[in-house]
Amino acid sequence: MYFVYLLRCSDNSVYTGITTDVERRFNEHKNKKGGHYTASRKAESIVHTERFKTRSEASKREAEIKSWSREKKLRLVGCPETK
Repeated sequence: MYFVYLLRCSDNSVYTGITTDVERRFNEHKNKKGGHYTASRKAESIVHTERFKTRSEASKREAEIKSWSREKKLRLVGCPETK
């Protein structure tokens, strides 16, 4: 099982990623072991997840979401635009 997740950072940016374990991956982001982007912007909360049977399906969805504008990502997670 694979998950695409979106998390909100302290600067109100939205990060999109893929994992097999959302809780473990979020803790890695929180502990600054989840990559440069979230380490420098402080991961605050998971705001959206989607489940997929295969890595290929999840990777395609991740790429689709990453191509979207910030506004479209916020609409997906049901958040109003904040700057």
